[in-house]
Amino acid sequence: MRLRALLDTDALGLKLLGGEEELDRGVRGVMTTDLRDPSRYLSGGELVLTGLAWRRDAADSEPFVRLLVQAGVAALAAGTAELGHVPEDLVTACARHRLPLFAVHESVAFATVTEHVVRQVSGERAGDLAAVVDRHRRMMTSGPAGGGPDVVLDLLGSDLDLRAWLLSPTGRLIAGSRAAGATADGPTLPAGVCARLAAEQLTATRTGRLGPHRVTQGQTTYSVFPVRGSGRSAADARDTRGSMLSDWLLAVEADAGDWAEERLDLLHGVTQLIAVERDRRDAARTVRRRLAQEVLELVQAGAAPAEIAARLRVAAPVLLPGLGTAPHWQVVVAHVDWDGGEAEEGGSDGGPVAQALLEEILVDPASTGTEHADRIAVAHTGDEAVALVPLPAVTGDDDHPGAGVLAETLLESVRDPLTAGLDGDGRLTLGVSAAVHSAEGLRGALEEARHARRVAAARPGRVCAAGHQELASHVLLLPFVPDDVRRAFTARLLDPLRAYDRRHRAELIPTLEAFLDCDGSWTRCASRLHLHVNTLRYRVGRIEQLTGRDLSRLEDKLDFFLALRMS
Repeated sequence: MRLRALLDTDALGLKLLGGEEELDRGVRGVMTTDLRDPSRYLSGGELVLTGLAWRRDAADSEPFVRLLVQAGVAALAAGTAELGHVPEDLVTACARHRLPLFAVHESVAFATVTEHVVRQVSGERAGDLAAVVDRHRRMMTSGPAGGGPDVVLDLLGSDLDLRAWLLSPTGRLIAGSRAAGATADGPTLPAGVCARLAAEQLTATRTGRLGPHRVTQGQTTYSVFPVRGSGRSAADARDTRGSMLSDWLLAVEADAGDWAEERLDLLHGVTQLIAVERDRRDAARTVRRRLAQEVLELVQAGAAPAEIAARLRVAAPVLLPGLGTAPHWQVVVAHVDWDGGEAEEGGSDGGPVAQALLEEILVDPASTGTEHADRIAVAHTGDEAVALVPLPAVTGDDDHPGAGVLAETLLESVRDPLTAGLDGDGRLTLGVSAAVHSAEGLRGALEEARHARRVAAARPGRVCAAGHQELASHVLLLPFVPDDVRRAFTARLLDPLRAYDRRHRAELIPTLEAFLDCDGSWTRCASRLHLHVNTLRYRVGRIEQLTGRDLSRLEDKLDFFLALRMS
């Protein structure tokens, strides 16, 4: 809006004291201050409202006005409630620096002026931005020339002063506006905040609450808008179990609870615009999904290794452009079980959901954007999703591939959001194979990943993973021991020790754990526990007396070890 419009509004009752020739200046916002130096909080184009509390004598006016002019403000409006008038020294300073000056009558509240300016400025910007968004939508729907979500988020920042970020359902940062701190290295928002926003969005959607959702993190309030694929309404999302686990989300640093309907409609339009980019990304994944499906079908059908290898040679350039045939491959299997649904091998809708989640989970968490982060081929069959992960080998060493997928780190950044999305509704379990260097090894890798997933499924929690290393360990067996057998076994060996510890505070259980961990070495165990060796021997003797076992025998050591692991 223009300064001139302020004089045309009778309800404001403003009186112009100087700067008539500058009334065509634009106003971008409003700020109320009584600081002696408010410049750090100004970005330019504001109407500054002041009650003059900063002024102690006439000498204060000149530096105050000079700071405002250097900050690029549009005008100054001074209230008369404190002094009954606007001091002449302030009028003179504003005239010297060509800064328009208004007097605000004591009967007019600053809040009235602020509300009027904000309403006018927001309405004008929203109208301008709506036209830009509509033009951008036409560009994007006709092809990729629109520039992707970054351009849309930049428009929100430049035209509505909204800091905004685009996140995946697992909290991965996809894009951010320059106003939100995006740099050449990607959009910036702390990982913990991203995970919290994604978790809150999934929780709200799972419980049927319509967006936008309000999330407070520290002193900052965010409004989260779901970004759904084109053609899907909010009702569709609620009716399709698991669809929320594939929706992107738009996070805006603002409280949308008091927004006008026009601004809310505009933000919903922005999410639809971003959804076009989402659909384009999904279409680009079709080739990789088809390649993975073909390889999976060949492996499960027992095809000849030469036939599988030929298909891998076709897949490698798509998944690893410029690197040729991948010398190593890994298999990751994912399964989604819905609470109260069909049996594990039944025909529920877990397969497509597991496929979408596995594609998201396997994206490099340090990657941003929607293109270069997508290099994983994922197929699904029934309730199961299978990922074929290419691993370039370390130069000159085909027997040692580069860093691959590790079960223990696979879920670090996504566990909290996905747990929130699945809570009370379902479980996600994953298994990871070892790397194989030829087509002959893929069938074994697939079975290995499936076995590892079953180990993960035997664990508590909504989101669990297990790796191939655990298939050659006692941990493969422990989850499948029936609960009643587990309780009876541990009670027989450990209950006497626990009871003794409670009565005498003897710490027999910690002593037993340390003794086994030190492989029965008296010296090392005594050193770790800061005990004399004779004291350690006394404790171990008491353990043997209470349980009737002999800790010099391998069989009894093994029994105690397993009992501690199962307790």
